[in-house]
Amino acid sequence: MFSVSVSNIDESQRTGEAPADYVLRLAEAKARAAVANARPESIIIGADTTVVDGNRIVGKPKDKMEATAMLKFLRGHVHQVYTALAVLRMQDERLITDLCVTDVPMRAYSDEEIAAYVVTGDPLDKAGAYAIQHPEFHPVETMNGCYASVMGLPLCHLIRVLQRMDVPYDANIPVACQARLKYRCSVSSAILRGEQIG
Repeated sequence: MFSVSVSNIDESQRTGEAPADYVLRLAEAKARAAVANARPESIIIGADTTVVDGNRIVGKPKDKMEATAMLKFLRGHVHQVYTALAVLRMQDERLITDLCVTDVPMRAYSDEEIAAYVVTGDPLDKAGAYAIQHPEFHPVETMNGCYASVMGLPLCHLIRVLQRMDVPYDANIPVACQARLKYRCSVSSAILRGEQIG
């Protein structure tokens, strides 16, 4: 059985904090914030995703004007999406973290496409002001990394952490993930072997 707990933590970046450290800290904070409402047998999964260009975190836009500026900034070049996982087992308070970094090559979409997308309101709660899976905007034409990570939950990384915790699962997660997302993943095998991708 799964339940979702929204944690209201401060997501401000600390001075000098690197993007990897930032998302790992927030994922852990989210996992720990869920402890108060968890059962003793629970396994808590905290996750945080951010868009990164160079060493700059591109957060969520404040308004439509900022969303437009972000999309113009990201247009036509490759940036990274960092997704951190923090898995906390209540039984013994063991915490394991993992990080997925995915290169995201944005297409050269037009100003008109940006305007049409921004008016939908979809970019306003998204890091980098876009959803890779948006059915009309399609900000990315092709990519080779973990598509699920860009959407917010890198399932192969999650499996890797659960295996380290000896947590059983009975589904072929990579196959199910690719079928659900309609995406052929070229990195799932390497991730499950423990390699760091990105």
